[in-house]
Amino acid sequence: MQEDGIGDLYRKYEELKAKLQKEGYFAPEHKRKIPYMPQVIGVLTSATGAVIKDIINVSTRRNPNVHIRLLPVPVQGAGAEVKIAEAVEFMNKEKLADVLILARGGGSIEDLWPFNEEVTVKAVYNSEIPVISAVGHETDFTISDFAADLRAATPSAAAEIAVQDIKEIKFKLETYNKRYKTALKKKLEYTNLRYEKTMKSRAFTDPYSKINEQYILIDNRVKELEKHITVKIQTAKLQTGKLVSKLDAMSPLKTLIRGYCIVGADVPGCPDRIVKSSKDIKLKDRINLKFHDGERKAEVIE
Repeated sequence: MQEDGIGDLYRKYEELKAKLQKEGYFAPEHKRKIPYMPQVIGVLTSATGAVIKDIINVSTRRNPNVHIRLLPVPVQGAGAEVKIAEAVEFMNKEKLADVLILARGGGSIEDLWPFNEEVTVKAVYNSEIPVISAVGHETDFTISDFAADLRAATPSAAAEIAVQDIKEIKFKLETYNKRYKTALKKKLEYTNLRYEKTMKSRAFTDPYSKINEQYILIDNRVKELEKHITVKIQTAKLQTGKLVSKLDAMSPLKTLIRGYCIVGADVPGCPDRIVKSSKDIKLKDRINLKFHDGERKAEVIE
């Protein structure tokens, strides 16, 4: 058994929807952003009927400066899907709009079927101009809705999305203007206070005070440095005097002054060899006697 009439259309609807979804026609990353302030809005719908009137009324009420460009297309019946696809391609080729509204009123699934055809869905998907789909009533969903960049519940809602309310924009601009003036006034007041505070600072009322303070600081540092160097020199002198005294006390000359002398062997090749033992010299050897005030030569006779 098979469902008769509308059941067959629902089956085709679900099969095509599943196929196109698998092929990526509904991918979120492909959807384009709707321009915030479009100058020209292209409308693809029937030239007669309430849809185009609603779109024009809503658009002109929100912003009378927006231009509506209508390209009439059949929205139901045999061959309507081809006309719709050709219209989308023509608007893109000639660059006739900043955003497209694909719209029609409510109806049965048979009436809305051109917007469920693959050729329509692909034309919407391939459109370089952002597309708002507003087909049927709020509860009606066509496959073109999923491929469009944005779905509106009704044609009037599509016009509200595409056209910004100029009164609201003016109100925002006036509000921003007031905020900027208030912020600028506060900024100027703050700057004036800083200026007055700066001019009253010592840097301007007594500019040399800071320099004099630095001079005093430098003088103190120099005196500390000189004192430190003087102490270092005195300490070094004391240490040097102690070392000189120790060295002088250990000097051989001190010993010679006390009546001693240094005996050296007068050996060719080594005249300054010190004699440390009587065994180092023998009879007839010549020796050197070094006193604290000079030297004498002698000969061992006994």
